[in-house]
Amino acid sequence: MSGVTSQDGLPPLREVVERHGLMAQKALGQNFLFDLNLTGRIARAAGPLEGQTVVEIGPGPGGLTRALLANGAGRVIAIERDRRCLPALAEIAAHYPGQLDVVDGDALAVDLSNLLGGNPAQIVANLPYNIGTPLLVGWLSAEPWPPWWMSLTLMFQREVAERIVATPEQRAAYGRLAVLANWRCETKILFDVPKTAFVPQPKITSSIVQLVPRLQPEPCDRRLLERVTLAAFGQRRKMLRQSLKAVLAEPAAMIEAAGLSPTMRAEEVPVSGFVALANAFASTARS
Repeated sequence: MSGVTSQDGLPPLREVVERHGLMAQKALGQNFLFDLNLTGRIARAAGPLEGQTVVEIGPGPGGLTRALLANGAGRVIAIERDRRCLPALAEIAAHYPGQLDVVDGDALAVDLSNLLGGNPAQIVANLPYNIGTPLLVGWLSAEPWPPWWMSLTLMFQREVAERIVATPEQRAAYGRLAVLANWRCETKILFDVPKTAFVPQPKITSSIVQLVPRLQPEPCDRRLLERVTLAAFGQRRKMLRQSLKAVLAEPAAMIEAAGLSPTMRAEEVPVSGFVALANAFASTARS
């Protein structure tokens, strides 16, 4: 720990937490990372940070924040709703003058694109478990596309990470989230983080996932894609000819226009197939 501490000149994270009385709160989905070697690995995994603007959600006592700044981030905007953490983050801000902006607020309610003034940013975060998926869906639903963010390097529970990157070959994990994520982004799991790395220790392993926007996803109305995936995966054990009746009373023509078999189930349909279904649904609705 001392070798890492000497690199940024700030006290060990455990000392900071003890001094400020920052015990992680389960209600806020908090699990703190004290290992600054690990936070450094996460920061480096995000790619070159020199001069870049980085948005961090739920910095807590600032372990990842410190790593982002130590690895050259030009500016870090950290969104933190737990006011107990603000004094610890203020110490980091004083150590990196003009480079750390701490926003006291709920990440689900903060307009990040407005905070950035239209400038691009990378999002790097050990997301609070209880809001990670809603935040991701919001970022994936950004309009217009490509979005204001250049990449997402995020920590999730391993099960959620597998749902993000899944394909029809991983049927148990493949669902609406995978379709939306892989339609608009290139996705991959970078590495796992053992549960022993956290305080308090969660019951499961976590994973770092990276999503990079596709500049030109297959043309499709996102809202219609969400409708057909909701219908198909809402009754995932049923064939498309039955499950898609939730969006269209007689879906046979739509399924045929998409080039799919009516006996397929949602978990067998690739992302391109769902895009074709959404486009066929749009044509059917116009006719």
